[in-house]
Amino acid sequence: MLLQRVGNRGIHLGRLFERAAARHASNVLILDHDLDIAPELGRRATIAEVADLIDDLASRLWAAAVRPGHRVVVYKSDGFDITLLACAVARIGAVPVLLSPMLDGATAAELVRRTGRPHLITDQATLERELPGDAADAAEQVLLTSGSHPAGIGLGSLAGAARVDPVTMPADHPTLITHTSGTTGIPKLAVHTGYSLQSRYRPQASVLAPLISGRETIAMHVSFVHSRLITALAISLLRGFPILMLRDADAAHVAEIFARLKPGILEAHPNSFMEWEELADDPRGPLSNVKLFSSTFDAIHPRTVHRLLHATSRRSPVFGQLYGQSEVGPAVVRGFTRRRTLDDDGRCVGFPFPGFTDVRVVSRDGRPPSADNPGYIEVRSDGRVVTYLGEQERYDRQLSPGGWWRMGDVGYRSKWGCIHMLDREVDLIEGFGSTLAAEDALLSRLPQLVEVIIVPDQDGRPVPVVCTRGDTPLDPAAWRAAAAGLPPMRDPVQWQHGKLPQTATTKIKRLELARLLAAGPATEGKRGR
Repeated sequence: MLLQRVGNRGIHLGRLFERAAARHASNVLILDHDLDIAPELGRRATIAEVADLIDDLASRLWAAAVRPGHRVVVYKSDGFDITLLACAVARIGAVPVLLSPMLDGATAAELVRRTGRPHLITDQATLERELPGDAADAAEQVLLTSGSHPAGIGLGSLAGAARVDPVTMPADHPTLITHTSGTTGIPKLAVHTGYSLQSRYRPQASVLAPLISGRETIAMHVSFVHSRLITALAISLLRGFPILMLRDADAAHVAEIFARLKPGILEAHPNSFMEWEELADDPRGPLSNVKLFSSTFDAIHPRTVHRLLHATSRRSPVFGQLYGQSEVGPAVVRGFTRRRTLDDDGRCVGFPFPGFTDVRVVSRDGRPPSADNPGYIEVRSDGRVVTYLGEQERYDRQLSPGGWWRMGDVGYRSKWGCIHMLDREVDLIEGFGSTLAAEDALLSRLPQLVEVIIVPDQDGRPVPVVCTRGDTPLDPAAWRAAAAGLPPMRDPVQWQHGKLPQTATTKIKRLELARLLAAGPATEGKRGR
């Protein structure tokens, strides 16, 4: 962690675009959607224009009596202006609290209450259709990015407010609050500082430097409320990479844009890359210029890596996999080339960043961790959040002496030092082995599948929930052949891919899926034959 600490003065979120504009003023940001807060900006703007917009928004917030140290919740319709508003809030020393538009209104309202009478930035549609009627009462004031409402003040009405100087807060002061995935219940509010975000930026920037020496267009499909987007933006902006920011991950939509702009770097969540596998067969070559695929925070299936790497015409492309967590940032890294085969172990997520992060695997039962007896994966990094807002005891339970953070995953370390992540602790099915490894195998053997998730039924028996390309009926014979040699499972249940319960980062909510499965015929699933 020494390399995270030397000269670390914080990331200064509020001045990020300003710093980038000073270096690369004519660099461009391209969007696939209009911004609610500034539709006049259009879908293509220079970084200097975006920096000016952030300064303008910060001045409007100051005119609305937002002050240093105040918390400002942003819960609005999806769009990149969520991130820009976070920069504007931080620019005047306040603390943005970003809530995903995918959260239901009741959950969002509970998180607003936990935040302690914050300012709330939302829009008319979200206020009327998503949030409970009394949600506005939990906020100090409501500010609207679009529309109108008796309970709110339109940010548009504050246009022309006098510009104010940026406020620089100490590096150890909270600069951003995000929420965890919520796969096991109400999300936790994770508090980041400028120091912790800079500690995440450094290892990622160090890995990218030797891979990408020149200037490449980077396309991103990352949740606008995820801390990963902040570090990805910082790297891209300060390197002068043209940035394509996607809201819509639909494969047909993405293919059209990529075929036209030919990005050289793709940054996305693993499930987005799975959706984009079909782009490999597109005659327009939307992936033909990609030099680096970068996947965030979760292991990715070998089939997806294989398909995408063979879809680009670039010499020696790399698929970079980062394993980490919202609470600690990226902790482990691994790069894949075209030499990776479909039979490679998808559970090997890589190695710690030398000089930046450290990882250990702790026994669950006194026996050495191994493939047959996985242990708890723990990480040490200065990128760790400093607390869960309002839940310090819960945060402390995750920490061990020496600053080791329990990741909530189980795995082991190979004799070569590679970390193997086998399952989430809460998703373990005793006696089955790794559900994730079984899912890797099924996806590699059955091209018809776009997703498979193995969850326990009410009796603890493993049930594969499968989604097929185009929702076509599952081929029973092909399934039996693909499942041969894997631990025994119940018959597969076919599910519509678009109706799987997902988090803000498109991860499948396995516990919720298991509950839906137990509910029976009222759900979307249907038992395979």
